[in-house]
Amino acid sequence: MTAQYDRLSDRLRQAGDHVMANPLDTATRSLRAIAAGANLPPATFSRLARRLGYPSFDALRDSVRLKIDRQIDRPHHSFADRARELQTGDATGALDFLGAHRNACLLNIRALAGDIDPATLNDAVDRLLGARRVVLMGALGSTGIVEHMAYMANFLTDNWRLAGRMGASVGSALAGLSSRDALVIVTKPPFARKSILAARQARAQGVQVLVITDSHACPALADADCALLAPSDSPHFFSSYVATLFLVETIIGMLASRLGSEAAGRIAEVERQNRLLEEAGG
Repeated sequence: MTAQYDRLSDRLRQAGDHVMANPLDTATRSLRAIAAGANLPPATFSRLARRLGYPSFDALRDSVRLKIDRQIDRPHHSFADRARELQTGDATGALDFLGAHRNACLLNIRALAGDIDPATLNDAVDRLLGARRVVLMGALGSTGIVEHMAYMANFLTDNWRLAGRMGASVGSALAGLSSRDALVIVTKPPFARKSILAARQARAQGVQVLVITDSHACPALADADCALLAPSDSPHFFSSYVATLFLVETIIGMLASRLGSEAAGRIAEVERQNRLLEEAGG
């Protein structure tokens, strides 16, 4: 859905939004009932399924059912609500912190590996590889992820930078960017308004926008040329970034592989400089 969203008609987007917002209804109700609930003809959902590569709407429904089966049965709550649930579970001895978090992280990674479109992932890597400059942006909990991504990328190349680092304005990072450049945004709920506005501004400048998020409802997807979804389900009060980190490190590994001897030479030079400065490389 994410990979095709920008290329869908308004009617198909409306059907897709309804499917994503109502997975349980999609999995359990008849096509006629789903269409009535969305105020759309049943044929629209059949066309959506074919556009997304399914032979029929029933096949799309089966995919939704499998996805629901993999997910942790947990409603969305605020961080404060989740913290109170944790305290209650701990008080009753009902919560295994280590086991619950381990299982959630494994499920997130398995879901990511099973759901991600290889063509979309390759497209993201190709865009980053061909970009004149790459700007990384993350706010709130996503800040550390983009810093780690920039750290790893700087072993491979010198054209990546962080937006808004050390008090610098985001505007200064976007200034002068064009279709030859790329902006990578990592954002999870609650979506940072600054990141959403940056995606919109970059798109207006013709910049290639890559968005990494965990929700089809992320507002930045409307301005994304390429989008990757990494699940962040967690039994704790915070969203888990384990699958996101897994995805980011996969992207960096793919970049290193495609850069070949050029990357190996750059890494060796960075390590040599680190040794001279008595800095660790890891």
